[in-house]
Amino acid sequence: MRGTGPGKKSSAFSYKKFIDFALEEIKGHTSLVPSPLQEKFNSLKGNDGRSELEMLSFEAPKVRLLRCLSIEGDGMQVLDLAVFPRPEFDLPIFCANFFTAANTNIVVLDLNPLHCVITGNDYKEKYYRDLIPLGLKYAELLPWGGKLTSESLRFFSPIVIWTKFSPSQNKYSTLFAAFKDYYKAWLKLIDQAAEETDASQIVRNREAQHKYLMWRAEKDPGRQLLRKLVGEAFAEEIVRSFLFNGVHELGNKTFLDYYPEYKSEDGSINQKRSIIGKSFEDRPWDSEGNFLITVLGRE
Repeated sequence: MRGTGPGKKSSAFSYKKFIDFALEEIKGHTSLVPSPLQEKFNSLKGNDGRSELEMLSFEAPKVRLLRCLSIEGDGMQVLDLAVFPRPEFDLPIFCANFFTAANTNIVVLDLNPLHCVITGNDYKEKYYRDLIPLGLKYAELLPWGGKLTSESLRFFSPIVIWTKFSPSQNKYSTLFAAFKDYYKAWLKLIDQAAEETDASQIVRNREAQHKYLMWRAEKDPGRQLLRKLVGEAFAEEIVRSFLFNGVHELGNKTFLDYYPEYKSEDGSINQKRSIIGKSFEDRPWDSEGNFLITVLGRE
């Protein structure tokens, strides 16, 4: 995917400073150690001979996994960075998914809720009430990116940044500022988090994270690009054992156990992104973080 003209603008931009910031900033809050995943998932060249993939992974006392995948190719860059808490903590999941091509940028930045914030208020009040002003600030600077399915929406918070924009140094600067602010907000939450001692709540947290991971691993839109770059077999390993590590370790339930509505007549998983068939053109939260329309939420 060689870019010319506008592609040169994106080639001058790199997500490396996002990764450097994330790894340096967290050191002031906790002690990182390399994850065992680092041995297998590290750096490699894509099958096209030009794209470079770099994978990094770490653990910390409250962090089950901090992992990052970055891809740099001809006129294309990807950043997929997430931080998953240990089940003893019900913290949100820090999530940054950025795709940059010659003429467009697609961005999701959020503190993904571990428990429902659409039909329930307790978790929303606990973690997002004080962050609503931050979300409103960047909702103005990085407007809603268009249609988003109700199934995907269940895994986003009231402060999610879902946006698309053309290459622009001003937009890149705004995105970096948002990334830093959201990451700092997440680090503040982890500083304040107390370890759960109720065994039933730990089980609930573990299952909630497993359910989240099963959805992300099955419906990850980046799978097609990975297959092109590293082949189908290793792409599947990256998705299930690295990007969404935990699908095998945190529980035994299958995707269809959690999402039976996706079961096809032959028993396989329906590959459609949406079964409900409802999508949202505009931001579906009000200025106080209340969901505006009733849709199917997570239990």
